[in-house]
Amino acid sequence: MRQTYFIADLHLSESRPDITAAFYQFLDSHIVNKDVDALYILGDFFEVWVGDDYVTQLSTDVAARLKRVSNNGTSVFFIHGNRDFIMRDGYAKKAGMTILDEQTVIDLYGTPTVILHGDEMCTQDIEYQKFRKKGRGWWWPRLMLALPLWYRRSVAKKAREKSKQNQAGKSLDILDVTEEAVLNVFAKHQVNNMIHGHTHRPDVHHYKAHGEALTRTVLGDWYTQGSYLVVTPESQKLMSTPF
Repeated sequence: MRQTYFIADLHLSESRPDITAAFYQFLDSHIVNKDVDALYILGDFFEVWVGDDYVTQLSTDVAARLKRVSNNGTSVFFIHGNRDFIMRDGYAKKAGMTILDEQTVIDLYGTPTVILHGDEMCTQDIEYQKFRKKGRGWWWPRLMLALPLWYRRSVAKKAREKSKQNQAGKSLDILDVTEEAVLNVFAKHQVNNMIHGHTHRPDVHHYKAHGEALTRTVLGDWYTQGSYLVVTPESQKLMSTPF
């Protein structure tokens, strides 16, 4: 049976070997040596990414695992998240991944589908959107990657601490997507199906707009479970596997 898988928000790090183990188990159980057309990773794959030149045992092992998947005939695609938006083609090549645009329309077994990380739809979080505009611009990533690795690691650590403080004082509604932003993305790409992550609220949402039925699937994070979407020519199922 032909299948395509989608995952997001694993936040892989040395401090959470259980997540890494769950990811490897997912690959072995569902992807490796299976009839899988593609694996899409929709951002925040790593907890933090300070540049392709920061090589760790974790990043090396993950790249080797994904390269094996790619070599076995399953295409691997990646969309940047808010934690790993300065990942570049150097690491992607090692992992056998293809980096896609932040909003990409794919033909999902005959259904045009827009895929994205999803953070740009959280438009009520004004402070974050200002940072996102800078971080995804042309100059800031280039500047950061030109700086010494030790400095980038320090900046990333401080940014994570500040982000945690900011999120602690915000309501869940502010951190979630807005319906207006969601409908704008549907209209922009003229599709009826959307898949994204970021919010850590796995669910399937349905809308009606201009007489059209729209479906938005939200992938879950991997803090306590393995969350993935599996799509076949006949079905689309959001699944989770507790650690």
